[in-house]
Amino acid sequence: MSKDRVLRPRPFGRRLGALLVAASAFLAVSTSAADGTRVGVVDLQGALLQTQDGMSAAATLKNYTVKRQNDLDRRQKALQKEQDDLQKQSALLSRSSLMRRTEHWQRRMVDVQSKFMEYNKQLQQKQAEFMAPIMQKLLDAVKRVASSKGFDVVVDRAAAPYARADLDITGLVVQRYNSGGGGGKDAPKDDDKQ
Repeated sequence: MSKDRVLRPRPFGRRLGALLVAASAFLAVSTSAADGTRVGVVDLQGALLQTQDGMSAAATLKNYTVKRQNDLDRRQKALQKEQDDLQKQSALLSRSSLMRRTEHWQRRMVDVQSKFMEYNKQLQQKQAEFMAPIMQKLLDAVKRVASSKGFDVVVDRAAAPYARADLDITGLVVQRYNSGGGGGKDAPKDDDKQ
């Protein structure tokens, strides 16, 4: 298992969501362009990671992930050593002993794979638990900034292939959020001591 690949959920849902938002925004902008609708752009993912709560949650999630990755690495290394030993001793072991040890190794391999899936599920739950309230506060900050700057529509940067720089309100949203303009409580703390 590569360290880069382990415990990282695929953002397919985000891409689909961004595509739908882009299509909706395009339709909204094209139908109301003659009406003088002002459209702003915000990098929600970037803003999330620039907020104090977002940075804190990201650090907590990284620590959470590192602990589990270290555990998986340790288990995988032990399995690799056991497999190497099994291969070296295969000529010396009786057929029944070799089969018994191979079955034991296979059960341990399944256990490691199950642990990987369990950790991945836990990480996704933690991400949702930590980031959802922050994202809600961030969206509140987006609404406030959009209202104060006179924007009728604000589109996520991921959904807009091009936007003028003067339409980007990401910095203002982060400032509003960090100054308490997002409303709400701080990011949750990791209570897991594993």
